Amino acid sequence: MDKPWIYHYPSAVPLTIEPGAYASMVELLEQSFKKHADLTFSYCMGVRQSYRDLDEQSQAFAAWLQSLGLPLGTRVGLMLPNLPQFPVVMCGVLRAGMVCVNINPLYTASELEHQLTDSGCEVLVILENFAHTLERVVSRTALKAVVMTALGDLLGAWKGTWLSFAVKHLARKVPKHSLGPNALADQPWDHPGQQALIDFSAVLRSGAKLSFKPVRLGHEDTAFLQYTGGTTGLSKGAILSHGNIISATLQAHAWFMPALAKAGSPQSINGIAALPLYHIFALTFCFLSIQLGSHLTLIPNPRDIKKFIQVLAQRPFHILPGVNTLFNALMQHPDFKTLDFSSLCLTQAGGMAASEHTAQAWYAVTGSVMIEGWGMTESCAVGTNNDVLNTAFTGDIGLPLSSIEVVIKDDEGHTLGADTLGEICIKGPNVMRGYFEQPVENAQAFTKDGFLRTGDLGSQNAQGKTRIVDRKKDMILVSGFNVYPSEIEAAASNCPGVLECAAIGLENELQGESVKLYVVKDSHHPHLTEQDVLAYCKEHLTAYKIPKSIEFRDSLPKTNVGKVLRRALR
Repeated sequence: MDKPWIYHYPSAVPLTIEPGAYASMVELLEQSFKKHADLTFSYCMGVRQSYRDLDEQSQAFAAWLQSLGLPLGTRVGLMLPNLPQFPVVMCGVLRAGMVCVNINPLYTASELEHQLTDSGCEVLVILENFAHTLERVVSRTALKAVVMTALGDLLGAWKGTWLSFAVKHLARKVPKHSLGPNALADQPWDHPGQQALIDFSAVLRSGAKLSFKPVRLGHEDTAFLQYTGGTTGLSKGAILSHGNIISATLQAHAWFMPALAKAGSPQSINGIAALPLYHIFALTFCFLSIQLGSHLTLIPNPRDIKKFIQVLAQRPFHILPGVNTLFNALMQHPDFKTLDFSSLCLTQAGGMAASEHTAQAWYAVTGSVMIEGWGMTESCAVGTNNDVLNTAFTGDIGLPLSSIEVVIKDDEGHTLGADTLGEICIKGPNVMRGYFEQPVENAQAFTKDGFLRTGDLGSQNAQGKTRIVDRKKDMILVSGFNVYPSEIEAAASNCPGVLECAAIGLENELQGESVKLYVVKDSHHPHLTEQDVLAYCKEHLTAYKIPKSIEFRDSLPKTNVGKVLRRALR
C-alpha cells in the first residue's frame, strides 16, 4: 500500500523499528537494570530509587509470586497510584512470567468487581487507602492473595514510617476496613482457593530469601490486560503482548530522541510522571524511561497543583507528558510562571485533544511547543505524532510512527483517498492481539486486512498527516479518560425514580468534555431531584464519570425501534 507519510519523516527518525532486539520485555528490563544499576530510576517525595533497587525489589517480588505455585500467565492486579511500589510490582509480575492487570485506584466497588472478575485476577496488590472498596467485593472474586501496601513502604525507614502514619492517623485518608492479616510471609502458597492478606514489606522480605527462577518468554506472550471501553459498554481487557510493548517502546524512542538529544546523555533526562502509571499513556512513557536509563519523578497526587509545582522546582526537568486539562491546571497557578523551563525539551500532549488556546498559552509561559500525538490503549498509546522539533502547534495528530500504518476506511473496509472523511484505522506491531475473551467484539474490531478500527472519524492529507474530526463511537473523553454513555446509563437507570436516561458529552474547557445526563422520571416518583440522581451516581461511578449536569425531560428522542438518539440530544 501507499505510505505517503514516509516521505515526510523527520530526518533522524527511522522508517521501521526492530522489535526482535529484545526477546521479551523481561530481557529489556534486565538489560537496563544491569547497565544502569548505579543510576537513579525514580524520585518520589524526595526519596531516590536506583535501578539496582528496582532490580532487587522486583526480583524479590517475582520470587514470592513464583512461590505461590501459580502457573505462568496468572493475572495479577495492580491497584496503585504513582509510588515506587508500582514499578516494583509491575516489573516483578513480568519477570515471574505473569500478566499485569492495571486497575484505577479510584474505582467504585462495582467497577473493581467487574475488572477483577472479568480478568480472573488471582493476586492483587493494593494501597491500603483503597482496601475498603476491595472489602465490599472480595468474596465474589477469584483472588487467592491480596498484598497490602502503605504509602511509605519504599520511602525509607524513618520517612516512610512517618508518612504512612501521618496519612493513616493524622490526615485520616485510610478508611477503616476489616480485611485481616495472614501469616503468609515466610511460607510458599499452600492454601488453594483461600484468600490471604499479606503486608507488602513482608512480601519483599520473604522474596529476598527465595530463589528466583528466570522464565523464558516470547513476543506472543501476554504482558498486560489493559482495560478500556473498546467500542461499546463495560470495560474490556486489551491483550497487550511482550512484542506489543517492546514495539511501542522502540517506536517512542525513535520518534522522541531528536528532542531528547537536547538534554545531552539519555541518562541525564528527568521525566515527569504526573499521569497515572496505570494509564497506558504513562505506562509506555515509563518503559521508554527504563529503556533509556533515564529517571522519573513520580507525582502521586497531581491534583495538588501547589505541591506538584514545588516538585518541579527541585531539579531540571526535560519531558512533561500530559493531557490538556493538566496543562491548564498548571498554568492557572501563579507559582507555575516562576519555574525555570530552560531544560524542558518536550511537552507531549495526548490522551485527549489539545486545544490551540492551551497550546498558545503554554508556549507563552514555558517557551516549549506543545507536541500533540494520538494513540489508544489498544495500540499501547502509540499511533501518530507531530514532529517533536516543530516550532508551532499544528492542531492535527501528525504522522504514523515507525512501522505503523494509519489509513482512513469506510464502513465496508475500503481505504479512502486523501482528504476524505472516514474511520481512522491502524496496523502495526504495537497493536493488541484482541480483547480478552471477547470474540464478538474482536470480530467487529478488525478489518479483513488486519487494521484495527478505532471508532475515530478523521481524514488524512496527501502527506499522510491525520486530523481527527469527530468520534464514531459515543465515547466521552473526560480529562483523557474514556467514559462510555452506556455505563453511565446503566448505573443511573438503577436509581429509584429514574424511568429512562441518556448520557452525552458536552464540550468543557477544563476537562475536554463533561458528562450530561438526561432523565425521564418514573410517574411514581415525581419529586425525584437532580441531587437524588447525583448522589446515586456518586455511589456507583468513579468521580470523572459522574454527570456534571442533569436535565429532566418528559421523553427522550428515539428511533422507530426504541433506541435512544444520543445525537439528537447533542
